[in-house]
Amino acid sequence: MITDHKRGYAPFYKMRELIRDNAMLLPALSRFDIAFGFGEATVAEVCDRNNVHVNTFINVCNLLSGYRFDSALISLPTLMGYLKKAHTSFLDIELPKIRRNLIEAISDPASDEVSALLIQFFDDYAIEVRRHMEFENNIVFSYVNKLLLGNIEQDFNISRYSDSHSDTVTKLNELKEIFISHYSHKDNMRLSNALFDIIICGRDMMSHFEVETKLFIPCVEKLEQNLICRQTSEKPIEHKTEDTSSRLSILSEREKDIIREVALGKVNKEIADELCISVNTVTTHRRNICSKLDIHTAAGLTVFAIINHLVDLNEVKLT
Repeated sequence: MITDHKRGYAPFYKMRELIRDNAMLLPALSRFDIAFGFGEATVAEVCDRNNVHVNTFINVCNLLSGYRFDSALISLPTLMGYLKKAHTSFLDIELPKIRRNLIEAISDPASDEVSALLIQFFDDYAIEVRRHMEFENNIVFSYVNKLLLGNIEQDFNISRYSDSHSDTVTKLNELKEIFISHYSHKDNMRLSNALFDIIICGRDMMSHFEVETKLFIPCVEKLEQNLICRQTSEKPIEHKTEDTSSRLSILSEREKDIIREVALGKVNKEIADELCISVNTVTTHRRNICSKLDIHTAAGLTVFAIINHLVDLNEVKLT
């Protein structure tokens, strides 16, 4: 039995206690490749048996259940494996199942045109989700794997990804609302089942995005910071030259503020809150900075800030 809800789950808890506490953790088990039939085994024992990083599993489950979690304890390779499995679940199982159920539920010769429009609405949504998740699989995860090998790319960074990381649940909710509020169909038993599946899928997808936003992205940002700080500490910091002074002179004071905040590891929302400006304004400033300096990554801006004494090396977090 879960006895400390504030602290959440721990490795010594029995795995079955977690499922009893929150049945919505069942998909997480499959996405971590954990086999059922764990009996009275603890979380640590089950994870060890299935070669799963226990702290990653615990913190994902705590986040999904609304308990305290710690992104600093995450194994990125393990978490990426979990996210890839989740993508497969959405694209190959959940969304196709909803589509089949919708087709069966709204198959009506008297309203074929309306039915076709509704299915097309869903298909457009499914294409959007596939594009989003394939981008993560092919671009984002490839980038992180390179980071794990100690390589920093100049044409991508995780803050750029997080800025464009949209919530694709909205359109799914719109489809549900269209059926509930505007689609009249007396024989709605199958439709009710399909709408229930849509609701569950929407909740599952929201939880998935929370794992990406609150665990995955912060871990990658720290990895980026560690690598850039390691590279910088291996090289002597150059003093200002006439060239670097002139490069500083083309920046406004607000742009320098933005660069300082980026170098301190803050994302656009945090920068906006710190400087009391909108996120859109931060995005515009960063675009202008990139154009002026021809530097397009947070890592590159961090190096620029250190070399030009906009921040002190000791201010940049190494953890």
